[in-house]
Amino acid sequence: MNGDEQLLRGRVYGCDHDDPNPGPLPARTYAMLVGGPLDGLLLDITGWTAEEVGGGVALATELSRWPGGRALYDPGADVSRAPGPGVACRFYYSGDTP
Repeated sequence: MNGDEQLLRGRVYGCDHDDPNPGPLPARTYAMLVGGPLDGLLLDITGWTAEEVGGGVALATELSRWPGGRALYDPGADVSRAPGPGVACRFYYSGDTP
């Protein structure tokens, strides 16, 4: 199995657990979530501007320290300046917020 096939085995944040196709789509751009409660999931960032990607995200999850809270993820130094299909960057866990 090559790297692209392994990527397509990942799950995308926000997909239902019973979704028949929870993996990434070939023409979309993703950030990999690293660490914390959402470790290993992919976040669809297709169409995001560099400023939006650079701002990081606060993602709702029942797995954070606070039920109904958000897990905070900040972009790493590997943020791509010209994202294309596949994994363009990584967002690293930085904490939780209510």
